[in-house]
Amino acid sequence: MAAHLSYGRVNLNILREAARKELREFLDKCAGSKAIVWDEYLTGPFGLIAQYSLLKEHEVEKMFTLKSGKLPSADVKNIIFFVRPRLELMDIIAENVFSEDKMHSSRDFHILFVPRRSMLCEQRLKEQGVLASFVNIDEYILDLIPYDGDLLSMEYESAFRECYLENDQTSLYHTAKGLMTLQALYGTIPQIYGKGDCARHVANMMLRMKREFAGSQNQILPVFDTLLLLDRNIDLLTPLATQLTYEGLIDEIYGITNGYVKLPPEKFAQKKQGEASKDLPTESKKLQLNSAEELYAEIRDKNFNAVGAALSKKAKIISAAFEERHNAKTVGEIKQFVSQLPHMQAARSSLANHTSIAELIKDITTSEAFFENLTVEQEFMTGVDTDKVNTYIEDCIAQKDPLIKILRLMCMQSVCNNGLKQKVFEYYKREILQTYGYEHILTLNNLEKASLLKLQTSSRNNYPTIRKTLKLWMEDANEQNPNDISYVYSGYAPLSVRLTQVLARPGWRSIEEVLKLLPGPHFEERQQLPAGLHKKRQQGENRTTLVFFLGGVSYAEIAALRFLSQMEDSGMEYIIATTKLLNGTTWIKSLMDRPESQIS
Repeated sequence: MAAHLSYGRVNLNILREAARKELREFLDKCAGSKAIVWDEYLTGPFGLIAQYSLLKEHEVEKMFTLKSGKLPSADVKNIIFFVRPRLELMDIIAENVFSEDKMHSSRDFHILFVPRRSMLCEQRLKEQGVLASFVNIDEYILDLIPYDGDLLSMEYESAFRECYLENDQTSLYHTAKGLMTLQALYGTIPQIYGKGDCARHVANMMLRMKREFAGSQNQILPVFDTLLLLDRNIDLLTPLATQLTYEGLIDEIYGITNGYVKLPPEKFAQKKQGEASKDLPTESKKLQLNSAEELYAEIRDKNFNAVGAALSKKAKIISAAFEERHNAKTVGEIKQFVSQLPHMQAARSSLANHTSIAELIKDITTSEAFFENLTVEQEFMTGVDTDKVNTYIEDCIAQKDPLIKILRLMCMQSVCNNGLKQKVFEYYKREILQTYGYEHILTLNNLEKASLLKLQTSSRNNYPTIRKTLKLWMEDANEQNPNDISYVYSGYAPLSVRLTQVLARPGWRSIEEVLKLLPGPHFEERQQLPAGLHKKRQQGENRTTLVFFLGGVSYAEIAALRFLSQMEDSGMEYIIATTKLLNGTTWIKSLMDRPESQIS
């Protein structure tokens, strides 16, 4: 199941196995039959660590979603609540426990906080009068979850909001703890670089924790050479732009959640000849997306304009492989063909799925609305008319297009112009409140606080300087056979990834002036390695850097980093970690107040 986690330069299966071992140990603490009551948000991330089969082996007989009221009936000895440390969830748990107590059942209750125990939550349970009902109160430290062979995420959806709106650094503490767990399994990371205030906080916490644990470290040869910590707010532009890689577009249009995507079913219906198509399936088609699927690993990071050619090439290879059966004459040859059949059939089914997905996406990317939106984005990125009211944004508001689409464009204009002129800012604000409702003043306020939308305070706009110095816009980006990371946005090179590229060669000293224009400090720290654990590098051996995005990362940025890893002369391989996998829509949504009321 998780073999693809061990294909890469760093075997991330070690991390998954460590998490599974802890889970088994906790389940074994609760002797007898069990029912798990899940905080719904945790089911996706847990699914990447352990399937139901593992839980079943440890006497888990029933699973329920945490809901207020009475628990469903289950003939089990133990009821275990798997929850995030949220106060509102404690009230629901109290209701559940009370309803069970009334029935005089002799059950044992347990609570497992993910990723940390919380005194406040325990206090709330005490106030509700149910704390004494719990036999075990424990924590399950699930910080970094392996999503793919080179990708780790904490799936901490409110991390950016907490850091920049609420001044709450809980997510940074979890990040530092997660990095300590990583170092316990993969060795101390000798070099740490960072840019931004949050990066500085995380590095300080890590160094403090290392001093506290001095002497108790595992003697492991370091797997990572460098850790690069990047604040999301040093590059606010990249996630706002529409991603143009295959995986990025799947996420933009349908949303990828915990490695799965739900797609409209009609393209996937198996129609037999002569059959009426009235019985089309109505349930969404759910597909898992990761590098375990050969074809997906090949096309996921390509610019969408290069996907069609890759699929038709694959189709020719597969049909040629099936034609081979006519050439199989001897028993040995037939046997060999039959042994390859399952793999070939899986490849054919994979091709059919991705051809259908590509058709769905193409219907959208070839539409006039998509093209107009993209044109405006690219004008902003290249500095065209960023200082006046944009007529396309005006039209979108007049047509009452989805609010998030408009906010993404407004924020983009603001970021590329170092803030909007007072007249422009007030005009947009008025138009939005009058069209979509005055309750959105809270959302606009949040976007201001996070610096995504702001008033221009000085006449100097640093963005053109940053764009030119770091070559963030490349004319004629080659989408078919890329030679630069800018292919992921068809011309725009993500600032975050360009900084990563420059750090590797020639180093940040060459861009000191630009770094000063970006928010927060930049720094370098070294961690002492115990004697005998210094790596002896083989000639031509690549270095390994862990790039950690604090506040979230988009699939297009991940694709750009994979591209750098694959460049022959880069000498560097990248593993990506983040607090959350995001796109512009989910990101803006996380900063909205009452987002559910305005998605239409």
